[in-house]
Amino acid sequence: MTSDPAPVPGVLVLAATPIGDPRDAAPRLAAEIATADVVAAEDTRRLRRLCADLDISPTGSVLSYHEHNEGSRTPELVERLRGGARVVVVTDAGMPSVSDPGYRLVHAAVAAGVRVTCVPGPSAVLMALAVSGLPVDRFCFEGFLPRKAGEKARGLAALADERRTMVFFEAPHRIDATLVAMAEAFGGDRRAAVCRELTKTYEEVRRGPLAELAAWAAEGVRGEITVVVAGAAPTVTTVEQALPGIQARVAAGERLKDVCADVAAATGLSKKALYDAALVARTGPAEVS
Repeated sequence: MTSDPAPVPGVLVLAATPIGDPRDAAPRLAAEIATADVVAAEDTRRLRRLCADLDISPTGSVLSYHEHNEGSRTPELVERLRGGARVVVVTDAGMPSVSDPGYRLVHAAVAAGVRVTCVPGPSAVLMALAVSGLPVDRFCFEGFLPRKAGEKARGLAALADERRTMVFFEAPHRIDATLVAMAEAFGGDRRAAVCRELTKTYEEVRRGPLAELAAWAAEGVRGEITVVVAGAAPTVTTVEQALPGIQARVAAGERLKDVCADVAAATGLSKKALYDAALVARTGPAEVS
């Protein structure tokens, strides 16, 4: 007597939804929602509105999947996936798991050997970067800052020397305090852009120094908000100023050549000058050719 074959694992689909304008929905989004075995939605009411905009009706089961029930609902969804179901996750806007529910399920699905894919689509992060007018060759996404003032200040202080352009999400009732805190941590003249209601009727992008933006926000700001802040300017230093840091890293076990190359790239100083100065400091002038 042969046993029944093990079920073929299903597929977890992270489906990006429009961040404002329903016309931005990817063509695949409608098909995935309509044919999925399970649609896990951050807000089932918003899902119904989206389905109405797309003129579709889910044929599978629809259940809520949000920050308050992720822990309890994830095992249930993984079991459905292991049984062969195609599970589609949608959040209120944008890509699931990016400052939204989804990460726990992805982690659990990967651990269970389930295939994970996505329907790409609108992104507030990338759109805000693109329209900010700030450098976009290197950037980092910081999501929502802590709500408590002290924790927020400490978090921003840790980012004061970040060279990459930074992207944040913020709630409208906290944006004024956040911009003030950013101006204090980064300097009031640091360039930034506040992007609100992206892709919607009242889309607005305000660009300027943080101090100026903080004064503007004091009057009140509405809508979904993404903040883009320029990275810190490169620190102009001398070989002599850079030397203690090089010595400390070498003493910690790094190779001198690697450290000098790294510091040269970060400061614009000559790699050879840094290397020679480090050798002089370590062995004396006679050792440097």
